[in-house]
Amino acid sequence: MLSLDLKLRRGSFERHVRIEDAARVIALSGHSGAGKTSVLHAIAGLVKPQSGHIEIDGRRLFDSARGIDIAPHRRHVGYVFQDTRLFPHLDVRRNLQYGRRPGDAANAFGFDAVVALLGIGPLLERRTINLSGGEAQRIALGRALLSQPALLLLDEPLSMLDQARREELIPYLQRVRDETTLPIVYVSHSADEVKRLTEAVHVLD
Repeated sequence: MLSLDLKLRRGSFERHVRIEDAARVIALSGHSGAGKTSVLHAIAGLVKPQSGHIEIDGRRLFDSARGIDIAPHRRHVGYVFQDTRLFPHLDVRRNLQYGRRPGDAANAFGFDAVVALLGIGPLLERRTINLSGGEAQRIALGRALLSQPALLLLDEPLSMLDQARREELIPYLQRVRDETTLPIVYVSHSADEVKRLTEAVHVLD
């Protein structure tokens, strides 16, 4: 269950966003500049809303009225950015291991399980500079899962890929959706992506 009611301001940009939805995989859609990424940043704790609340599955991450503002590293949010943000001086294995956190035995995403889920075993010893765009996004997704998140945020993970690489990556995103129980908030302006990957859509004008 996602419950948020936010007033956001970044410079001269202002938004009031309200979402109440019990779907596990939710899309935020809309044109560039509508505030989709700002909402993700607020959920992750990277931007502080002027007022309102953020609640995921009954856990309050932010509530201005109650003085709640959980630090980003305590929100247990996995974030996959458009540009992957992999470390070029580390190979794939060490990129995956960066920021890896232990989890409860019943809920932990184990290294071998994540590698198998995303089909990245053959890439472990490679340098990130030698990866295709789709491969790099799979590594970024694996690193997010290994942080043991309670929520996964995907910020237009296909937007920088050509059509062939998009088609390569979509099945892996579907596997993460179908083979985990993670709540997911997926940002995209592509109707096709939203239809294939999410359960509910909220459009920001």
